[in-house]
Amino acid sequence: MPFDTAAQVQMVVRKVEDVTHEGRPARAVVATRGYATDIDDLWDAITDKERIPRWFAPVEGELALGGRYQIKGNAGGTVTACDPPRSFALTWEFGGGMSWVEVELAEAGETTRLTLRHIAPLDDKSEEFWDRFGPGAVGVGWDLSLMGLAWHIETGESNERFAEETWAPSAEGKAFITRSSDDWTAASIAYGTAEDAATRTGANTTAFYTGAAAPE
Repeated sequence: MPFDTAAQVQMVVRKVEDVTHEGRPARAVVATRGYATDIDDLWDAITDKERIPRWFAPVEGELALGGRYQIKGNAGGTVTACDPPRSFALTWEFGGGMSWVEVELAEAGETTRLTLRHIAPLDDKSEEFWDRFGPGAVGVGWDLSLMGLAWHIETGESNERFAEETWAPSAEGKAFITRSSDDWTAASIAYGTAEDAATRTGANTTAFYTGAAAPE
């Protein structure tokens, strides 16, 4: 990696919020961090189908309001809002369930701040998932993607790709994942989760992403 990944994990501000989505109670996992580029370039990096695979995964479909998209090996859905270069929102349809992702960009001096909210309904399926993994289940995955985006921005015009699938299992990748999971555990406790429950779900998340044996 061309930059300090240990420093990268500390650049994200993490929190969990109770929200209302489409008139129903929901829970949002929120990640915010800055990027050393202007808002137009960052918008292009996260919406251009030629650039997205360099830091995330190939995307098919129409990345426009009302369009359907499909991420290779991951979620699909519909773009439900789009306000270039400030924000977009989409449904996140995966494994037979639906959640929602909202992304906002804001100029912050010489950087651009990105805020990502992954919102899940408070239903039996999502609550079972929360009770097992907590916010880190989606939070660690997004941390990896946001770090890959930082790598992409830093490499400039290079066509080099951030290979998360080979980097994440490395010692450096596992250290990043462990720190990310620990920080999401702290965010869960700050949200109001009991410390023992947050610690247990954080350990499950770390084990899932690193391939370690799940704790007893």
